[in-house]
Amino acid sequence: MSGARDADPEAVARRLRNGMAQGVLSFPLTSFHKDGSLDLDGFRTHVAGQLAAAPGAVFPACGTGEFFSLDEEEYGQVVAAAVEAAGGRVPVVAGVGYGWAQAVRFARIAEDAGADALLVLPHYLVAAPQDGLVAQLEQIAARTPLPLIAYQRGQVAFGTEAFRRITRIPGVIGLKDGHSDLDRLQRLTLAAPESFLFFNGAATAELQARAYTAVGVPAYSSAVHAFAPEIATTFFAALRDGDDTLVKTLLREFYVPLVAVRDRVPGYAVSLVKAAARLRGGRVGPVRAPLVDPSPADLADLQTLLATGLDLVGAAL
Repeated sequence: MSGARDADPEAVARRLRNGMAQGVLSFPLTSFHKDGSLDLDGFRTHVAGQLAAAPGAVFPACGTGEFFSLDEEEYGQVVAAAVEAAGGRVPVVAGVGYGWAQAVRFARIAEDAGADALLVLPHYLVAAPQDGLVAQLEQIAARTPLPLIAYQRGQVAFGTEAFRRITRIPGVIGLKDGHSDLDRLQRLTLAAPESFLFFNGAATAELQARAYTAVGVPAYSSAVHAFAPEIATTFFAALRDGDDTLVKTLLREFYVPLVAVRDRVPGYAVSLVKAAARLRGGRVGPVRAPLVDPSPADLADLQTLLATGLDLVGAAL
C-alpha cells in the first residue's frame, strides 16, 4: 500500500491544505454490479478518471460513495483501490462512522489499506449533547494513528466551546461543515487555530461556495466532480480567479436546476450523481437500497442539464 499513514497529522494537514488550494475534493462513487455486488474493477476505472482531473484529495467510502451500504470487507477493498490509484499523488481520506467502536474498526481497516486520514461521518441515529460529540471524537482519536476530520451534518453540530475542545484533541486536523449555518461557521473559524482545516460539505457545495468563501472556507467537496469533472473544475477555477460572470452563468443554468431535480426525491444527492455518471458511460452501476435510482422522467431532465453544463464549459474554454 502507498498511503502516507506514517506521516504526522501536521504533515497530512499540509498536504490537504496544498491540495484543496489547487482543486476540488473528489468523493468517488462506489461501483456495483446490477445484482448489487461490489464492482471493484469499475471502481478502479472511476477513481482513475477522478484522479485524471487533478482533485485536491480523494475521499473514498464516504457519503457519495455509499459508506452506509458497505460491509467491512468491501470497505477495505474500496479504500485500498483508491490508495493504489492515487499512488501518493494526492491524500486519500476514508470515511468512518456509526458509533465510535464501529468507527474504530473501519479506521483500522483504512489504516491497513494505506489511507492518509479519516473523515468521521455523523454517528448513527441518536441525538447527542455537546459533551458526547466531543467524546465520540476523543474515543476514535485515541485508537487510531490516522488524522481525523470531523463532519458536522444532520444530528452533529458543534457549539463554539465544544469545537474548541475538539481542536485540542491530538490528531483532529479539520472540520467539514454540511449545515450551511454561516453565522455558526464564522464563529468556529474565528475560534480555530490557524492551522485547522475547514471544508464546505454542503450538498451540491458549488451553490454555496461563494458564501462559504466569504467566511474563510474556500475548499469544498464536489459531487458534480464524480460525473462531470470538466464542469466542476471549470467552476472551481472561475471562482478562484474571480470570474463572476462565468460563476453566475454556471450557477444559473446548471447548478440551480440540478439542485431542483436533486430535491425531488430523498437520496437523489447520491443516486442522481450515479445516474449522471452512467449517462456519461461510467461503470458505476446502481445504488444500493435504501436509495433508489432516478425515474425515467428525472433521468431525461438530468441528461438535458448535463448537456447544458458541458456546452457552457465548452464555450468557456
